[in-house]
Amino acid sequence: MQIGIFAKTFPGADANAVLAQVAAAGFTCTQFNMACAGLPSLPESISAATVSSIAAASQRHNVAISAVSATYNMIHPDVGVRARGLASLAAIIAAASDIGSRLVTLCTGTRDAQDQWRHHPDNTTPQAWRDLLAEMSRAIEIAERHGVDLGIEPELANVICGAAEARRLIDQLGSPRLRIVLDPANLFEVAAPEQRRALVAHAAQLLGDRISMAHAKDRAPDGGFATAGKGVVDFAHFADCLRAAGFDGPLVAHGLTAEEAAGVAAFLRQTLHG
Repeated sequence: MQIGIFAKTFPGADANAVLAQVAAAGFTCTQFNMACAGLPSLPESISAATVSSIAAASQRHNVAISAVSATYNMIHPDVGVRARGLASLAAIIAAASDIGSRLVTLCTGTRDAQDQWRHHPDNTTPQAWRDLLAEMSRAIEIAERHGVDLGIEPELANVICGAAEARRLIDQLGSPRLRIVLDPANLFEVAAPEQRRALVAHAAQLLGDRISMAHAKDRAPDGGFATAGKGVVDFAHFADCLRAAGFDGPLVAHGLTAEEAAGVAAFLRQTLHG
């Protein structure tokens, strides 16, 4: 597995400066955000010059762009918000392969109108599911035209809240473009050690044929998020589950500060390679 980090962990709006920090902290790949190139995270358009600058920075610092973030609320109650998000997704998809990535990451969304990472009781309604199917179908059509995959992440607060829901979406849409980003810390809030390991193992087994990226975020004992290696997630077990599922791709840290980055890189290297 390759060890990576969210590019947005580091300060700056210049791809060269940001990816230099990624490399200096000990990471070989990154999940890129267009904010790291001086644009909004969801830009209306991306110039050829910007694409070239990101690709050049990736080569200069030997940091692979494993994925590009395009997270918008795919089931936002306002269809206009969804439409603007889809337009930005299209711009990012069109640029992704020239940047050096074949994976664009998404947020399956929530009915909460203010925060796409906050749970809403209407997420479990049939209409929310129908809206997700429709929006994801539009996204897949765009991805197909550009030869790019779409990565979704089971998130407790979103309509795809667990491994079973992710599998259901994959099976219903039937597109090989739909891929999985698996983060063990998003599979539970507070759980006993055996339950945590069971949830992680089940998710890796159920979704293993579709995992394109893994995330490294942790949980504190009280359920809050924590920096990888400082919480209750058993990352050695997670790595074993990923290997058993046939995954050998990027393991990308997030939910940490720039000051913690080098220590997390060392922790992940030790976990993966001993």
